[in-house]
Amino acid sequence: MSLLSALTTSILPVLSVAGVGYLLGVFREVDVDPLATITLYVLTPALVFHSLVTTPIARGTAATLFTGVTVFTVVMAGIAEGYGRITGEGPPTLGSLVLTSAFPNAGNYGIPLSAFAFGAIGRSTAVLFIAAQSVLMYTVGVYVASRGQAGSTRDAVTKVFELPLVYAVAAAATVRAAGLVPPADATVMQTLKLTGDSAIPVMLLLLGIQLANTTYGTALSRVTPAVVLKLLVAPVLAVAVAAGIGLGGDVGRVFVLECAMPAAVTPLMLTVEFGESGGAVSAAEYVSTTIMVTTLASVLTLTALIAVLTSGALL
Repeated sequence: MSLLSALTTSILPVLSVAGVGYLLGVFREVDVDPLATITLYVLTPALVFHSLVTTPIARGTAATLFTGVTVFTVVMAGIAEGYGRITGEGPPTLGSLVLTSAFPNAGNYGIPLSAFAFGAIGRSTAVLFIAAQSVLMYTVGVYVASRGQAGSTRDAVTKVFELPLVYAVAAAATVRAAGLVPPADATVMQTLKLTGDSAIPVMLLLLGIQLANTTYGTALSRVTPAVVLKLLVAPVLAVAVAAGIGLGGDVGRVFVLECAMPAAVTPLMLTVEFGESGGAVSAAEYVSTTIMVTTLASVLTLTALIAVLTSGALL
């Protein structure tokens, strides 16, 4: 796939829907909380369950993918933590640097983009990726955002078990293991597919609205390390992790693509809820600015990466 083809067939469809959400957020005051709640508690679980019970990805490959997500997240967090400490970053910037570097926007950006770039296998792999990352987000992520605060570990564990996505994964694994997956044309499967497919455009609209509501200013000059780690170091590390654990083919390529996504939005929520507010730049300002900059810059980096991945030059 050429750069132009990658841009027009994969990136632009995603950006066009997100762009509509951005314009809506600019010209109308949109409360994203109800949309986010519907997406989290209804649309995404349906997407996850349907994708997992119908995925052609073998159980062993899925387990390897979960391992890859864990290794990537922990190593990426370690690199960001080490860089931050060496350069003298302190709270709250250090925690914000780690969060934005370690957690890509694998959901409302990554799932649609992977589906456009790699079809059904892209969507299934992206769903597995976000399932693994969600558990890490509400354990490792909450710890990084709230370290030093009493009760943060307990809060993290509680958050994991509040996620319907976790139960959707467990239910899909149980149904597949028991051989109870309904036929594709069954009413229940068609209903789940319809509901799950709705998640993708809603995710993109949410992304656009959230970017329209992102504030940035003094943090703009401080986020260069996070941008470099997220968009340049992360894909290189992802290729090394995939090769190291034997994750190849389209699943491995989607894994690399997901790892190379811009900074995720959920860390912003974590910093608002758990983070510290001291310093010249607050944690929320640092994270929101990184989200904006990496999302805009990712148009170039992801276009090039998709062209390379679809050519078969990697993995």
